[in-house]
Amino acid sequence: MASVAFEEIVETFEFLEDWEDRYRHVIELGRAMEPLTEAFKVPATKVEGCASQVWLRPEIEGVGAGAVYRFKGDSDAMIVRGLIAVLQALYDGLEVAEVLKVDAGEELARLGLDEHLSSQRSNGVRAMVARIRDQAAACVAGQ
Repeated sequence: MASVAFEEIVETFEFLEDWEDRYRHVIELGRAMEPLTEAFKVPATKVEGCASQVWLRPEIEGVGAGAVYRFKGDSDAMIVRGLIAVLQALYDGLEVAEVLKVDAGEELARLGLDEHLSSQRSNGVRAMVARIRDQAAACVAGQ
């Protein structure tokens, strides 16, 4: 169910055997990501439960279960920006009903991130995934 973009990250991680190289790749993904406009770095878009400052802004196209989920995000920590880029690869462009079917833990485990992130970073990723799922669920519910 994962997107082509996410599958490309999985393939790159398989090629990069060293975890330092994988971390560098995640950071590069974050650097390549378009920054979130300062006007959207507000309490409504801030994700609580992250050690770093994190903002996720949904950009949902359409209404109901068939709406397409997109989001922009940013963080004050480069590794977290990279993790946001990984989540964009996982979720961006899916219909909101499909977003709810993604097992983020299972997909991210394919990258080995669950084993190599600090507990604070892992909690932050879970908080970001929860925010994404909540936004998709609200759209499915017609809110």
